[in-house]
Amino acid sequence: MAKIQPLPAASPSAEWQHGGAGVDGGVQGKHQKKQAVYTVWMKSLVFNGHGCTVYGSDGRVAFRVDNYGCRGSRDVFFMDTAGNTLIGIQTKSFGMLKRWEASRHHDGEETTTTTPWFRVQRGRGRGGAMATVTLHGGVGGGGRAYRIDGCPSKSEYRISRGGGGGGGDGEVVAEVARKQTASGVVLGEDVLTLKVGPDADHLLVLGVVVVCGLMNRAM
Repeated sequence: MAKIQPLPAASPSAEWQHGGAGVDGGVQGKHQKKQAVYTVWMKSLVFNGHGCTVYGSDGRVAFRVDNYGCRGSRDVFFMDTAGNTLIGIQTKSFGMLKRWEASRHHDGEETTTTTPWFRVQRGRGRGGAMATVTLHGGVGGGGRAYRIDGCPSKSEYRISRGGGGGGGDGEVVAEVARKQTASGVVLGEDVLTLKVGPDADHLLVLGVVVVCGLMNRAM
C-alpha cells in the first residue's frame, strides 16, 4: 500500500469536510481555495471485492467504492470512510446506449433522502467530448454541463466546464493521469493521480471519476 500513497501533506478530504458542500453541490469555505491531489486506486479494500479506493494527500483512505463480489453493478455507492453513502450511481441502458445517473444522499435522524444530481453520457467522438456531464435542476444549477476529454481506458483524461449545450468557459477543473513516484517511476494503470482545481466541487469530480471507472469497466 505504501507504493500508491502520496507524500504526506494536508489532507484534501479533511479540507472538503471542513469547508463543507452546500445543498447545491458547491464548495464553501476557505479550505477549498487551492488545488488538491488525490490518489485513486481502482481496487476495493475488500478481499475479492470490486470497486475503488480514494486516498487524500496525507496517504489515508478518504473515500471508497465497494461492490463486493459484483463487478459492473448497476447500482454503485460512493462512501466516506465510515461507510456513509455520499453518492449513489445507477447505470441505465437503452439498447446499445448507456448513461449513468448520480444522486446525492442526505442522512437524516431516521431516514436517508436522495436528490438527483448529475448524469453522464458518452460523447459522439470525432473530435468531440469523450463524455458529457449534465447537472440536474436544484443541485448546482440545472443544465450546467461539464465535458470529459481523453481516454479513461489509458487512465488519462480531464474534466472541464462546458459541453452538452450547457454553456461554460472550457476551464479545466480536474485532471487524471497515471501516478508517478517521487523518483519518476510510473505505476500501473489502476493507480491514478487526480488533481482538482481550487474552485471545483471535489465530491462532484470524484463522482465523475467513479463513473469513468464504470465506463471503462474497471470496477
